[in-house]
Amino acid sequence: MPDFGCRMPDSGHRAAGLGSNLVAMLRFLTAGESHGPGLVAVVEGLPAGLEVSSDGIAHELRRRRLGHGRGRRMQIEQDDLEMLAGVRFGKTMGGPVAVIIRNTEWPKWNEEMSADPGEPARPLTTPRPGHADLAGMIKLDTHDARDVLERSSARETAARTVVGYLAKQLLGTVGVRVISHVVAIGEVEASGPPPAADDLARVDASPVRTLDAEAEAAMVAAIDRAHAARDTIGGVVEVLVFGVPPGVGSHVHWDRRIDGLLAGGLMSIPAIKGVDIGDGTRSAVRPGSEAHDEIRYESGEFRRDTDRAGGIEGGVTTGQTLRMRAAMKPLSTLMRPLGTVDVVTKEPAEAFRERSDVCAVPAAGVVAEQMVAYVVAAEMLRKFGGDTVDDFVAAVDAYRKRVESF
Repeated sequence: MPDFGCRMPDSGHRAAGLGSNLVAMLRFLTAGESHGPGLVAVVEGLPAGLEVSSDGIAHELRRRRLGHGRGRRMQIEQDDLEMLAGVRFGKTMGGPVAVIIRNTEWPKWNEEMSADPGEPARPLTTPRPGHADLAGMIKLDTHDARDVLERSSARETAARTVVGYLAKQLLGTVGVRVISHVVAIGEVEASGPPPAADDLARVDASPVRTLDAEAEAAMVAAIDRAHAARDTIGGVVEVLVFGVPPGVGSHVHWDRRIDGLLAGGLMSIPAIKGVDIGDGTRSAVRPGSEAHDEIRYESGEFRRDTDRAGGIEGGVTTGQTLRMRAAMKPLSTLMRPLGTVDVVTKEPAEAFRERSDVCAVPAAGVVAEQMVAYVVAAEMLRKFGGDTVDDFVAAVDAYRKRVESF
């Protein structure tokens, strides 16, 4: 028999080898530039039979444009989408799902962003502080920041929103819900209880996506002051995940700890500079007796009276609501451009200005939902598997019944 250079693992490693190949894995890739023809999201690993719709994706994309403080580009950057692959008659077929969000402004940019050989008419040589511009220009050995900014733009998160929608659809089949809300803009902090699983519409109805009416007014005023000063303002969002069973994640492998995966997903969002799981950095100043969630057993189940860990201990979900916060810096593109250097002349200059917002914190919460939903869905698929949605649901149901009898 010919030897094609492939050997089966010996019996001592066979299970591990097969396991690493057969574990269900959800992954995605995005492609496209901010001013290119469109953005593409490709999602691989979704089980067959998942109900999806263009209207559902469009709704999620509209949510991404929410919030007081967004600029005129939210009216310009409309989301013209088309499902290219993986869906038939409203259900996934088990293959990769591909969706394109076409750029309705492409006719204005087809020369400057042409894929054909040529040179740019207007190279951007004054990198903007706070962006990937200068580091990317050095990395790619280019004197035109557009080679960098087109891909590093937060516009890419529109493609991730497609991914998040698909992940939420999968999570919804087993009763898992993901919701976000704004807990701070600038120095204004919201108070009161967090939203419940069915409060998403109420949160989205707020111009700053908060349920605290008093804080809402103060947040709007803070954004207006920043706008008047031709400045920008950041804030903090919180994401909650309801219904995740205990045991998702790993206490064994560093790269499968669900808190690490969630933190990485949130930090991958442009302008996010810090992540807290549960009480996070607030726990660092407390004594140990006030930093953990004591366990008791009552009415046939384990319970906690506090939620300091955010539903995760040792890299594994506990069965409580998952809770994490992401801190967003003020946007780097200002109406009063910051000082920089022209990379060609090496002379002082003002940074160029692309369209921007005063505040995008409410929208950042929506994007944070998408990344959290993706991570949770991926880890649940890893744990429960399933070539079809019915297989996945049956596996989760069986596990929950086993947990109930623990």
